[in-house]
Amino acid sequence: MQPASREAPDAAASFDPLRPLLTRVAYRMLGSVADAEDVVQDAFLRWLGADRAAVREPAAFLRRTVTRLCLDQLKSARARRETYIGPWLPDPLVEEAEEDDVTLPLMLALERLSPLERAAFLLHDVFGVGFDEVASTIGRDPAATRQLAARARTHVREARPRYKLEKAQGIAIAQAFFAASRSGDMAALGALLAADVGMWADGGGKRPAADRPILGFDTVLKLHRSLAVLFGKYGSALVHVGTINGLPGFVTREADGELQTTALEIAEGKVVGIYVMRNPDKLGHVH
Repeated sequence: MQPASREAPDAAASFDPLRPLLTRVAYRMLGSVADAEDVVQDAFLRWLGADRAAVREPAAFLRRTVTRLCLDQLKSARARRETYIGPWLPDPLVEEAEEDDVTLPLMLALERLSPLERAAFLLHDVFGVGFDEVASTIGRDPAATRQLAARARTHVREARPRYKLEKAQGIAIAQAFFAASRSGDMAALGALLAADVGMWADGGGKRPAADRPILGFDTVLKLHRSLAVLFGKYGSALVHVGTINGLPGFVTREADGELQTTALEIAEGKVVGIYVMRNPDKLGHVH
């Protein structure tokens, strides 16, 4: 056996090009950047100790390893979610471009699936993995795996975007939303909102946030009227406008010095969902 000093560079050279893909798989399984990075690092340690010469397809081997580690993680994650304070949202990913169509509403829909349904759907429908490989990954036969993916597809159908929103249109709506909500122009803000708009804010008990979803045009507008008073008094600085978890949105620095992300779900030119991340534990990777 080669000395460890030679083993590590060899393992890293074959692993590092796959790290971004493996991290995307883990994040979409777990909804947590930190947990995804931990899982991928654990997979690297296993790769370091594996008989790599005997692995014909490193990408498939590592994808299988990461998925299985995520399935183990989901058991404890679900227990933690039961005691979470207020609405839970996945960690925000601020991206210049979408990697796939796994938007924030779809990730929330995935939360309602069983871990195996989630794995089957993501691996096959999102990452294009064949059912034979998915089956061996999750320990089910191909027929059962197809059923898992089909059930998942049915459950998440409503959360998938019905049509492609032009990026420029989405950014323009995000900019208009920021300007109206911070200036207190409720007429302009109201013109952007759908009648059935909903708002979810994740403070995780660490920062003030509504402890339940705010639903309906009048209720959402009333809340923003109150928030605009605070913004006018204490300030809210725009840091970045772009894509957040596949949705148009923006990053702000609020009066307490902490960052905040706001992602907007848009349908037929109107905002139907507002997703605000305030939990500092989920914003450490945002700049």
